Amino acid sequence: MGEASLLSTTWFDADTTTFGDRVTGAREAAGLGQAELAKRLGVKVKTVRGWENDQSEPRANKLGKLAGILGVSMMWLLSGQGEGVESPEEASIMDDDLRVILTDLRQIRLDHAELTERMARLEKRLRIALSA
Repeated sequence: MGEASLLSTTWFDADTTTFGDRVTGAREAAGLGQAELAKRLGVKVKTVRGWENDQSEPRANKLGKLAGILGVSMMWLLSGQGEGVESPEEASIMDDDLRVILTDLRQIRLDHAELTERMARLEKRLRIALSA
């Protein structure tokens, strides 16, 4: 197995990284600072820092939103398996058109996660109103 092949199979995998490593890597790949990510998630910077330092993990609702913002799967954040951050080799050979498409898809995923969260809040309000 060549070096590029080995790198692409071990990049951010479960055997070599922690949850915090994957959050940090995905955040950096998305071009976000800790403060910006915290603001988008509605949490404190201290909370994001705790996740990245493996001192804590987000609740399920924040995990879904975190994955959407970072453009990775929840499974990848938790286990290193699934759709995650690409290796440096994969990033460097990517055509600009493909990068634009990938960026658009990640934005759609983020929008979807935010709409799903809004729908859940509205559904909860409706249930409360109907039971009153």
